[in-house]
Amino acid sequence: MAKPVTQFACTECGAVHKKWIGRCDGCGAWNTIQEEVPLSQGPSKKSLGTAKGKRMALTDLSSEEVPPPRTLSGMGELDRVLGGGLVPASATLVGGDPGIGKSTLLLQAAAAFANAGHSVVYVSGEEATAQVRMRAQRLGLADSTVRLASETNLRDVLTTLEAEKPDLCIIDSIQTMWADTVDSAPGSVSQVRACAHELTSFAKRFGTSVILVGHVTKDGQIAGPRVVEHMVDTVLYFEGERGHQFRILRAVKNRFGPADEIGVFEMTGMGLAEVANPSALFLGDRDAPAPGSVVFAGIEGTRPVLVEIQALVAPSQLSQPRRAVVGWDGSRLSMVLAVLEARTGISFQGLDVYLNVAGGIRISEPAADLAVACALLSSREDAAIPPETVVFGELSLSGALRPVAQAENRLKEAAKLGFTAAMAPKGCKTGNASGISVRLLPDLITLVGDVFGAG
Repeated sequence: MAKPVTQFACTECGAVHKKWIGRCDGCGAWNTIQEEVPLSQGPSKKSLGTAKGKRMALTDLSSEEVPPPRTLSGMGELDRVLGGGLVPASATLVGGDPGIGKSTLLLQAAAAFANAGHSVVYVSGEEATAQVRMRAQRLGLADSTVRLASETNLRDVLTTLEAEKPDLCIIDSIQTMWADTVDSAPGSVSQVRACAHELTSFAKRFGTSVILVGHVTKDGQIAGPRVVEHMVDTVLYFEGERGHQFRILRAVKNRFGPADEIGVFEMTGMGLAEVANPSALFLGDRDAPAPGSVVFAGIEGTRPVLVEIQALVAPSQLSQPRRAVVGWDGSRLSMVLAVLEARTGISFQGLDVYLNVAGGIRISEPAADLAVACALLSSREDAAIPPETVVFGELSLSGALRPVAQAENRLKEAAKLGFTAAMAPKGCKTGNASGISVRLLPDLITLVGDVFGAG
C-alpha cells in the first residue's frame, strides 16, 4: 500500500515545503511551518489527496437573511402551487402524462410572466418554433413577448441563455437535451442527469429561474434517475383523467413553500382556465341523492376541497369478486372492507365493489376512510346519505374512528357551499362548527347501528 504523501505549509504565507524547516523561504518568518493533514487517504487520482480547497464562510442559526423575493405570474393557481410565486435562481421540474397539457400550461405561464414585464425564453426540444407559434395563436398568446427557440444541444442552449440572461427559462423537455461530453443517446440516464445538473447550476450562478419538463413512466413517476428530483428545488406533477376536463397541478417537493399544495385548472378550447373554487365545480354535476354517494371534506395542501365519493356494491357471478378503484388507493379500500367485515360483521363476500372519486381528482388523505366506509355501507344497505351532509375521518384497524387535522377548515368550506350537517370522529376540534350540525362518532359500530340501522 502506498505511503500517504506528507507536506508542510507556512501559516503566514501558505508556501508549501516538502519537509520541515525553521525559516520559511517564502516570507522569511520563523517557526511557522506546520505539517498539513491530507484531506483524504488514497492516490490523488482517485481521492482528494493533500490539495486544499477554498475555505467557506460559516454563519450561525440566529443570522437573519431576507427571504427570497417572489415573482408573481398573475395565474393564481400556479402561484399558489409554487408557494407564493416563482423564486429567482430556482429550478423546477414539471412532470405529467403525455398529452395532459404540460406544454399548454407552461406556454400560458410563460406568456403570463412576460406580460408582467419579465424576460422569458422558451426552448422546445420536441417541437419546432412554428408549432409553438400555432399553439400560442390558438390560445390567444401570439402578442406576448416570449422568445422561442428549438434546440436540443445543451451547449448551444447555455450559451444563448448566458448571453440573453432571461428571468425565466422553460426547457421542454429535459429528456430531449443532450450534452456533447456524455457518450450516450439523448434521454438516457447519463444524459438526463448531466443536463439537469448543468441547467440547475446555471440557474444558481446566473439567477435565472429554470423550469424543466419531464416525461413520466407507466407508474406515473418522472422518467430518468431519481437524483434529478433531488437536484431541483421544486417538483410538480400535472395530473388528470383524459375523460374529465379538470387538471390538478400538485407540488410533490417544494423548498420554498408547502408540499402537497394543489392548483386546479379546467381544460377549455382556449387552453387551461383557473378554477378559483374547485369544490363548487367538483360537486356541480352531482345528481339527486342516491345510495353510495357521499361528499368528503378533504384538505389538499392548505386548501379544503369537497369531492363526491361514489361506491357501487353489486352481486358478483365470479369466484373472485372485482375490486375496482378510481382516484383512491386500492390497498386502502381492501383495508376498509376488512375492517367493516371484522368489526361490524357486515360481509362483502360475493359482492363486486366499485369505488370512484368524481371529477378526476386523486385523493391520498387517510381522512377519506370514513367517507369511503359510508359510501360502501350506503350502497350495500341501499340507504342514501342526506345530501346536505359531509363526512370525514380516519379509520383504525380496531374499528375506532380517529380525529383528523383542520376539521374547522373543512366545516367552513362545507358551510360555504350550503351543507348543514357533518359526520366526523369523536375528538375532532370543530370550533364553532360554522353553523353546521356535527355528529361525532366514536367507532364503526355506532355508524352502522345509528346511521344505517344495520349490523
